[in-house]
Amino acid sequence: MHGKGSLYGKMPGDDWRKLAQLRALFGYMYAHPGKKLLFMGGEFGQRREWNHDASLDWHLLDDPGHAGLQRLVRDLNGLYRTEPALHRRDHDADGFEWIDCHDVEQSTASFLRRDGDDEILVVCNFTPVPRTNFRVGVPHPGWWRELLNSDAEDYGGAGFGNFGGVESVPVPMHGRSDSISLSLPPLGVLFLKAAGAVE
Repeated sequence: MHGKGSLYGKMPGDDWRKLAQLRALFGYMYAHPGKKLLFMGGEFGQRREWNHDASLDWHLLDDPGHAGLQRLVRDLNGLYRTEPALHRRDHDADGFEWIDCHDVEQSTASFLRRDGDDEILVVCNFTPVPRTNFRVGVPHPGWWRELLNSDAEDYGGAGFGNFGGVESVPVPMHGRSDSISLSLPPLGVLFLKAAGAVE
């Protein structure tokens, strides 16, 4: 570990950008297949490399951005535990499906995590540019509830999102007959879950 630095220190840009990129990284890591690993202080964005002879820099939690990052990791852990689609089929090809992995112009990625009929839609924006009216194909019509937004104000973000969810429309996209129009936060990751049709 010595000499490798911290995750926070590896992120380019100012404090806002570093913390937003960490939130996006953690969101993507928890959504992607495979087991999760965080090291000593990464969960709140410790700035210096971990030192086994000293305490973690807990005083950073006095800063809303670092405290927000810790809340995000807490909620990602909770979501990972309660949503089987995020973990049950890690080693099964049926547990993961790309929606769009070719959007090199806008640096976005979208995919599904599955456990049988249980599905989580994950949409990532890896640029500091917010995107509105961003259309993503979905496997079936209905209401897609926003389970987690890494840019939520509780996490130190700006709160740029979708007001709890979006309804699909019969507009073809990504080889699917239905799609949703999203507001993608800058350097953000969204988790959405199909919740049936809106009454």
